[in-house]
Amino acid sequence: MSRDTAIFDLIEKENKRQLEGIELIASENFVSDQVMEAMGSVLTNKYAEGLPGKRYYGGCEVVDQVENLAIERLKKLFNVTWANVQPHAGSQANYAVTLACLEPGDGILGFDLSHGGHLTHGSPVNFSGKRFTNFFYGVKKETGYVDYDQMEEIALKERPKLIICGASAYSRDWDYARIRAIADKCGAVILADISHPAGLIAAGILNDPFEHCHIVTTTTHKTLRGPRGGVIMLRHDFENPWGITTRKGTVRKMSSLLDSAVFPGSQGGPLEHVIAAKAVAFEEASTEEYKTYMRQVVTNAQKMAALLVAKGYDIISGGTDNHSMLIDLRSKGLNGKDAENALVKAEITVNKNMVPFDTESPFVTSGIRIGTAAITTRGIKEDQIDTIVDLIDRALMNKDNDAELANIKNEVHTLMSNLPLFTW
Repeated sequence: MSRDTAIFDLIEKENKRQLEGIELIASENFVSDQVMEAMGSVLTNKYAEGLPGKRYYGGCEVVDQVENLAIERLKKLFNVTWANVQPHAGSQANYAVTLACLEPGDGILGFDLSHGGHLTHGSPVNFSGKRFTNFFYGVKKETGYVDYDQMEEIALKERPKLIICGASAYSRDWDYARIRAIADKCGAVILADISHPAGLIAAGILNDPFEHCHIVTTTTHKTLRGPRGGVIMLRHDFENPWGITTRKGTVRKMSSLLDSAVFPGSQGGPLEHVIAAKAVAFEEASTEEYKTYMRQVVTNAQKMAALLVAKGYDIISGGTDNHSMLIDLRSKGLNGKDAENALVKAEITVNKNMVPFDTESPFVTSGIRIGTAAITTRGIKEDQIDTIVDLIDRALMNKDNDAELANIKNEVHTLMSNLPLFTW
């Protein structure tokens, strides 16, 4: 069989792009060699519908051990008693939770997409918005922090069945205890989607959602630094509050409903090669070295935020507690689309992003989102953040000057080309 040079040449081009550029997309990261090795293993050949020990295919003795290892490592990492590691993505994990908890038309109270929420938290273009009745809370205009008073007011008025907390673009920690108090008042179940800060939570840097939230989902990439995928977790299993029973009349545990919502409810065979890679990442995330890495991510992010503010950029909430920040560019007379395009020409990768109370369309936006997880994985420390912020600012201030953007690109290459994709 001849080598497929067309595709492998493109892969090499992408490898070169990643090596030479500055990756600041908050949802991206670089995985270790052993994560990629597991992803590319013979496990990709195996079908394994069902759960370990309860498969619908033969020959699953080994992949059962793989999946059980991933489950046990995840449980230990987050100090939980139950986990499902099969969801193909964070969005599918969230879909499975809604399938387990809600009937069509039931109410969801989620974080407004334009204020930093996620599509799966009730956006009208997503399954969560098409299938259910949706209400939204946002941030306070004057502070950029989540408006918990608004959340409570809407929750008590609308009585949603599910409250979703977590964000795609929010730089502050969450008050999970306050959210639980609100949920208890209106009889709602809480889903905490920790896809962005999961690694920081695992490292003990941010608040623990499991103390107060009924169900927790996360992606396994981003700060957790594993393969692209999702998981669902429970700190403690519990009887479902809606009285759903087995055929024998026993009230089903929430874990049972969630397992069924993943398979057969929302997907078929699990990707055992991806689950193996998840297991590798969970083990890596349990080390002291990883905790040091996570602390460096926050140090880098906080220094970057402070330097950008000093240059006159408006960061929503004024700073960051985690790996990310959302920048309102209107004070600079810029929009997100133009900023993203200028930075891409300089091979500094960000994404345009809506900001709270945005005046632009979602296709243009008034902001950009930046994160430090990926550059920290490559070995960037706080003493190099000054250089990166200067490069960002120069690129934005010269968005229409292709010659200067080319000069900046060369400086980016000089800074990054000799750094491995995965340092620690």
